[in-house]
Amino acid sequence: MVQELKGLDKEKLQAYWSYNVKLTTIVMVIWFVVTYVCSFFAKELNSFSFIGFPFGYYMAAQGSLAIFVILIFVYAFKMNKADKDYGVEEEEE
Repeated sequence: MVQELKGLDKEKLQAYWSYNVKLTTIVMVIWFVVTYVCSFFAKELNSFSFIGFPFGYYMAAQGSLAIFVILIFVYAFKMNKADKDYGVEEEEE
């Protein structure tokens, strides 16, 4: 892999890594909030209704899973775009 990246300068690779860490941190913070904060405040969230269900129940049953799947797709999309922008995408054979 190091031989493949020889054409890139250190600043570009550092910027790519910085972007990767920033995006990963954002995704992990969203994951943490959805997983732990929503369940911690489930009683308070149940005072709201979403599609006829208490919101705390909905987030535990379906909402959090939907958010996790969306996070996966957003992360993959953003990293594929960053790979192309920074010139580190995998070569297709």
